[in-house]
Amino acid sequence: MSLDSFNSKRTLTAEGNEYAFFSIDAAEREGLGNVSRLPVSLKILLENLLRFEDSLTVTSDDIRALGDWVANPPDAQEIAYRPARVLMQDFTGVPGVADLAAMRSAVVDAGHDPSVINPLSPVDLVIDHSVMVDNFGTADAFEQNVAIE
Repeated sequence: MSLDSFNSKRTLTAEGNEYAFFSIDAAEREGLGNVSRLPVSLKILLENLLRFEDSLTVTSDDIRALGDWVANPPDAQEIAYRPARVLMQDFTGVPGVADLAAMRSAVVDAGHDPSVINPLSPVDLVIDHSVMVDNFGTADAFEQNVAIE
């Protein structure tokens, strides 16, 4: 739940359902800065910061620094971006799963509960493996192609 220091939380009703969102225009009206001049990529990051403001991982100063980016570009300001979901392909996801397994094993070896080791954001792992087609037009073409793989 966001602290909403910039009074930017709004509600959208569509087909009888209510959805909460954070309006960067409303934040600008509350004095955040000239956010309408920010590039779209920074507006997306700004909305993310507004949504996750908790005074610990995302502070109002973090939000203000990004909102004031046009007038005062920071030299080295870290952005506390928190994605809602991470999509990993097999070439990055498999090492990630291996790292989680290794960390969980280390936690077990230390006598603790391995369930404390989890990604901070939901992760979807996509394994996209296709079989090359070297043989075709015969009843056993699939088996031949799998054997080659």
